[in-house]
Amino acid sequence: MKTPIVLTIIGKDQPGIVHQVSEVLKRHAGNWSHSSMSSLGGQFAGILLATVPSGSVDACIMDLEGLSEKGLSIVTQIGEDRPASTADSCYELDIVGHDRAGIVQEITGILAGFNVNVTELETEVASASMAGGPLFKAHAVLRVPEPVSIEDIAERLEAIANELIVEFRGTN
Repeated sequence: MKTPIVLTIIGKDQPGIVHQVSEVLKRHAGNWSHSSMSSLGGQFAGILLATVPSGSVDACIMDLEGLSEKGLSIVTQIGEDRPASTADSCYELDIVGHDRAGIVQEITGILAGFNVNVTELETEVASASMAGGPLFKAHAVLRVPEPVSIEDIAERLEAIANELIVEFRGTN
């Protein structure tokens, strides 16, 4: 039987970090399932879902945490094999607008108000000289509970600012 483990990894960005983590997983017959990793502000930051044979979980976690000697901070959590509710609808959301302090809080506050689960979120601020300042871009994957109307969510998001462009795509 396999046990899912979720890892968060942070450390000074340098070559070989992913290789070090993958070596530990391989040594414990673990399987690298899903990950998202980036270099941000000179730091490596990643999140990873792996599966490890149930009898090897404790030893694997101990070896992963041992990578702190190489400058990595790794936090591990045992995952759950829990399927998402089939009553939820899955959507991709893209938002573009003028950047300003608090925009992520406003967007996520609206989503939380509709009890929407944000399962993935990527954001960036890009230069947009023609737009008169920095441009905020976000891409999210959402699980929207029934009977919430995607149109109601879009209307509330668009009310944040006149220049905010909101686009939903269903993925079910």
